[in-house]
Amino acid sequence: MPKLAQRMSRAKPSTIMLIADKAKKLKAEGRDIISFSIGVPNFLPGPHVYQAVRDSLDKDSGQYGSNRGNAALLDAFIEHMKGSGLEGYGHQNCAVAIGAKHMLYNLAEALLDEGDEIAFPTPYWTSYVDIAEILGAKVKLLPCPPEQRYKLSPQQLDEALASKPKMFLFNNPSNPTGMVYTKDEIAALADVLVKHPETWIVTDDIYNRMVFDGVGYHNFLHSRPELRDRLIFVDSLSKTYGMPGWRVGLMAGPETVANAVVTLNSNHITNVPEITSVAALAAFSGPQDVPQAKCEEFAHRRDLVMDALNAIDGVVCPRPQGAFYAFPDISFAFGKSHDGKRIENDLDLCAALLESKGVACVPGSAFGEPRGLRISYTCPADQLEPGMQRIQDFFAELT
Repeated sequence: MPKLAQRMSRAKPSTIMLIADKAKKLKAEGRDIISFSIGVPNFLPGPHVYQAVRDSLDKDSGQYGSNRGNAALLDAFIEHMKGSGLEGYGHQNCAVAIGAKHMLYNLAEALLDEGDEIAFPTPYWTSYVDIAEILGAKVKLLPCPPEQRYKLSPQQLDEALASKPKMFLFNNPSNPTGMVYTKDEIAALADVLVKHPETWIVTDDIYNRMVFDGVGYHNFLHSRPELRDRLIFVDSLSKTYGMPGWRVGLMAGPETVANAVVTLNSNHITNVPEITSVAALAAFSGPQDVPQAKCEEFAHRRDLVMDALNAIDGVVCPRPQGAFYAFPDISFAFGKSHDGKRIENDLDLCAALLESKGVACVPGSAFGEPRGLRISYTCPADQLEPGMQRIQDFFAELT
């Protein structure tokens, strides 16, 4: 039998999806399971999105769309970016993909040759390493432990970029930690980036409209517009608009990069489906009451989660100010036992928590920080407090 391509030996299934699938399986078997594992916003877009799709069906041509993306959607995206202080982009600077993950894969394929180095902070979104390894890129991890609130320091960045990595990938607000960089923190990092012109900058900022406590969203371009010729901004409808299944990711950046993504689209997907583009256009350009209300709701949920975590002796959790995740350091539990089972690491802890309490969380090692675990607090509202109570009970029972 012929062999698979060698790169497939480096490809791994998503750890997050494996855990989510296990939780679903247990639930199907009749177990009472509360899942904090998968980052699905668990709300639907406003009714105007569905109405726009219905109206478009009568005018559907059934033809191929643009490799770059629907022109009206690009217009709406450009206006949407202006609301975040990112101006001066045209169609030639933008492209659309099948979700932000596809866009990040396209960008990595466009910018990285085999053996090139990509640098990013830890904890990181799991797919960063997976994409890099599939493409044969070298990964430079920049550890940001809970002691520094999971945030990258300018000194760390300066030292990392001294080796001239081809790409620096930055996620703000952060998945998995929910950390949000302040205006001053972004400005300090941008000052460092200016000193290293050999490196592409990709800002994976798909949670940019999901920020709490008045911190606001800040991009390197806000303080250092001269970075524009090598910075690529990535956005998505999945989280902000409750549309993960619609699969729309977008980018804005230098024209050469956008054209490269368009070329890859022409070979990979041809185009994002027109029906999906209609929904995305309606989401961007229509009423924003649903995402605004959900942002307020997630801020309230964050408070409930933090109150519960802060009540557990030994748990340390920097306060998240965006997205819908908390990432507590639970390493104090290593070496202890629960119901006679010894817990050596985050994998053991998450397995015991799921088995004994029916609560699914993702081990921190999936994100490059094995002292933690990720809690995604997007479950149905009536499950949040019971789920956090089960977590409190679990830790109280450690011996």
